[in-house]
Amino acid sequence: MVATGSPPPDLSGLRIEREAPGGGAARGGGAPRLLLLAIAILLVAGALAAFLLRPSAPAVTVARAEATGGGSETAAGITANGYVVARTKASVSAKVPGRMEYLGVHEGSVVRRGEVIARIESADQQAALRSARAGVGETAAQLEQARRDLERAVALERQKVLSASELENARTRVQVLEAQLEAMRAQVQQSEVNLENTRVRAPFDGTVLRKDAEVGEIVAPASAGGGLTRTAIVTMADLGTLEVEVDVNEAYIARVHNGQAARITLDAYSDTSFAGRVRQVVPTADRQKATVQVKVSILDRDPRILPEMGAKVEFVQGSNAAVVAAPRRVTVARAAVTGTGSAAHVWVEQDGKVSSRSVSIGRARDDQVEIDGGLTGGETVVLNPPPSLAEGTRVRVAKQSS
Repeated sequence: MVATGSPPPDLSGLRIEREAPGGGAARGGGAPRLLLLAIAILLVAGALAAFLLRPSAPAVTVARAEATGGGSETAAGITANGYVVARTKASVSAKVPGRMEYLGVHEGSVVRRGEVIARIESADQQAALRSARAGVGETAAQLEQARRDLERAVALERQKVLSASELENARTRVQVLEAQLEAMRAQVQQSEVNLENTRVRAPFDGTVLRKDAEVGEIVAPASAGGGLTRTAIVTMADLGTLEVEVDVNEAYIARVHNGQAARITLDAYSDTSFAGRVRQVVPTADRQKATVQVKVSILDRDPRILPEMGAKVEFVQGSNAAVVAAPRRVTVARAAVTGTGSAAHVWVEQDGKVSSRSVSIGRARDDQVEIDGGLTGGETVVLNPPPSLAEGTRVRVAKQSS
């Protein structure tokens, strides 16, 4: 029993706390942080998945849209550009393979037809020739002796001292030696030819343009060359046969004919012109360039004119035609054109992206097609474009077609 008048006992220390002090506030602040962290993880995962699953840039093959001209028409006549070439030109090689032991010319050397310009080592051929000649001498001596023996045999047979069979044997020996001598002479001729083949002679009168081999190098005919073997010793040309080859646009070729007068201007001497005359209009056209080759003889001989120089030829017409530019033709590969008629278009690649370009199709030439409108030349077009291409699609150039 509790005594009367004493204070009641303090039972607050026996209370059970059901949540920690400030626990409600702690739970209320942690939930938003966990939610934000989960959202961030989901966003990163989504971005990573989008990166890994994004479509890769398709690989495409491209080619260039080519533009050709082919000269122009001026008040004086048609002009076209080309190069000086030698009508008579050759890469001179040896007839037999071997090591070159002598070279008697250099760039600019003037040689005559038949002149020895180089020699191949020929010790084996010389030895074979000496052996063949010695064999001829030996066989000739044996034949001379056999003929004397035959004369004595004939005389003895008349005197009934020698039998007919022995006389026949003497005749047979002479015939055999005559045949052997003929064979030995043929062998001498063959050895002389083999030795002559080691001498490289100029095939015509001309000037050496370039040395293609040096003393000590192995040379061989072109058909036997390979590896480090040289197939030519020198390149030479007859500078008296220099002419200019130019490509004339098909639109103007009807105004060019054999024997037509022309004026030639070299790029190296633009202030000087030379008289020329059309020697030949080649009877075929170049499908790719839509041009015809014309060969123009140079009538004014000048030592300044050298092979491979750039030149411009003006075909004199004697008319007062106004200046007209040659038609500019743009061609692309057939594989670059998608669609037909008014729906025809090509995909043009630039800086790794493609764009569609409507084009007007013209004449077809083999695997090429002329573009009458839509391209100016020089554009990079996609060959065999995949169906997935769209405006602005990024592509990867896998191959540049020539």
